[in-house]
Amino acid sequence: MKIGIVVHSQTGNTCKVAQKLREKLSASGNDVEIQRVKMVGGDKPQGKDIKIENPPDVGKYDALIFGAPVHAFSLAPAMKVYMEQIASLQNKKVACFVTKALRFNWTGGTRATGQMKQICQDKGAVMSGTGIVVWNKHRNEKIAELVEEFSGLFDL
Repeated sequence: MKIGIVVHSQTGNTCKVAQKLREKLSASGNDVEIQRVKMVGGDKPQGKDIKIENPPDVGKYDALIFGAPVHAFSLAPAMKVYMEQIASLQNKKVACFVTKALRFNWTGGTRATGQMKQICQDKGAVMSGTGIVVWNKHRNEKIAELVEEFSGLFDL
């Protein structure tokens, strides 16, 4: 299966999760690529007019995993803008995850994955799963759990 992992990552944390996912999914025989969502002018949003630099093309993948950090209790603006620009995810198997610093449930992880899920469903995706990785002392265990869960979603 050709799987695209499309991530926005400012600090590299979300990319670390994406790399672990790629390793596991590739070891299972999948063809996996990581593509980065980057903003024109750098990774810090400057106002509301966010433009995406070379938006990743999702059309060539059988399945997709989207990953992004939580910003201000919500999905990172760059990923939201990028996902809203995607023309169609019709019948593509999709999973989404977010990374965040604050451990409390009310700090945006559920809201951000909900936003991602809604955008994907509105574009015709078949949602397979969502996940949240809190970047604290237990992060390696949470990453391992997410990798195992998601790798089961995309078995050949």
